[in-house]
Amino acid sequence: MFHMYLIFFLSLLGTLLAAAALICWLITLRKPDGTFVRSDWPVKFSDSFQEQIIFKEDGPGVKQNGLELLRENEIGIQILDSTGFELFHYQKPSQAEQSYSAASLLSISKTGRLKSSSLTAVIKTLSLKDREYSYILFFPVKVSKVTMYLNGEHFTAGKAVILPVTAILFLVLSISGMLYGFRTAEAVKQLTDSIREIAARSYLPVQGKGTFFEIYDSLNQMDQEIRESDRLQAETDRMREEWIANITHDLKTPLSPIKGYAELLLDSGSINQEQCRQYADIILKNSAYMETLINDLKLTYQLTNNMVPMDPREENIVRFLKELVIDLLNSPEYEQRTIRFEAAAETIPYSFDRTLFTRAFQNLILNAFAHGTSDTEAAISVSVPDSTLQITVSDNGKGMTAAETKQIFRRYYRGTSTEQKREGTGLGLAIAKDIVELHGGRISVSSSPGTGTVFTIAFPLH
Repeated sequence: MFHMYLIFFLSLLGTLLAAAALICWLITLRKPDGTFVRSDWPVKFSDSFQEQIIFKEDGPGVKQNGLELLRENEIGIQILDSTGFELFHYQKPSQAEQSYSAASLLSISKTGRLKSSSLTAVIKTLSLKDREYSYILFFPVKVSKVTMYLNGEHFTAGKAVILPVTAILFLVLSISGMLYGFRTAEAVKQLTDSIREIAARSYLPVQGKGTFFEIYDSLNQMDQEIRESDRLQAETDRMREEWIANITHDLKTPLSPIKGYAELLLDSGSINQEQCRQYADIILKNSAYMETLINDLKLTYQLTNNMVPMDPREENIVRFLKELVIDLLNSPEYEQRTIRFEAAAETIPYSFDRTLFTRAFQNLILNAFAHGTSDTEAAISVSVPDSTLQITVSDNGKGMTAAETKQIFRRYYRGTSTEQKREGTGLGLAIAKDIVELHGGRISVSSSPGTGTVFTIAFPLH
């Protein structure tokens, strides 16, 4: 669009400059000494030169000062009597006559020139000693047929040229404006149609040219982004539907044993105390799993809508992570697991919400166990490179493909490389990512099949 504006502006500027140059050419003259004067200079000079004409003993003549003016400006003069006969001359051009008829004088007066001559001629009259005389001044400058006098009296014979030239300039400007308007209107219509096609998902990429190249390039990019957004939305909707189905199934699964064993407990006459404890334990485990599902759903909703209550306090992050590892290993479910820990220092202060960090790093560690084998080991490393708190959570498990790493932090996504029953909510890593970002950090993942997975978390230290 900028190029189009520039072209139109340059066209308009060129037209205006051409018009200005034409006007300057029309209203200026170049004297023999090289200076420029207004085109009415011959007329004004002729009017003022009357003071230089005097009557001598033998008839009219020119003062010495007047002769010097004529010589300096290379101007010739003829003084005529009332019949048009020459009485005096100075620097008279060869084309001048000895005597002029009334018609010839009238022609010179109207055209401003002699016949077959390009010299400018101005006729004036004066009275000396009660007699009428005329004088003709011959200027070596060309007040041409396309030059107008500025004295307001008349145009020269070039009036017929001046007006058409002016009209042509105006026409050129008008046509340029109309062409620009038509081109702009057509381009805007094409852009409008393209936008409608993008909205209808029927747009075909256009190779933009010229002025609208950048606009069409942006439209092509926008269409790609919209299509990608549609694809991601469809994928998200599909995953959400699958997730809802899985969650529904996962909620029903523990409900069945809870209901069944609760009914058995009601019939206390047919079971012993040891069976009661076993049934109660099963009910508690399934209830705990249901509670985890519900808590993840609640936390996901809060993180998505920025409704998480935060209570950040400065603590030793090294000590916090050590305690987290110890608590996990003390759990009967993970007491046979191995979690290696190392830190660049014993004390690294950082302000964080203990409850949220517990949830985030538990999810990262347990993800390694859930998607690995029974001998999969996890490792946590804490360091401070370049004023950044960096925490890595890694494992030596099966690893993931590139396609899986792209999906790993998306809500509702469940990994496929687990030997355990797929009881995960599909929200654990998404929750961990949201918690990290809530604290101003970044999380990334690197993995490949057979080499394990590494999560890298970085927090800026202020």
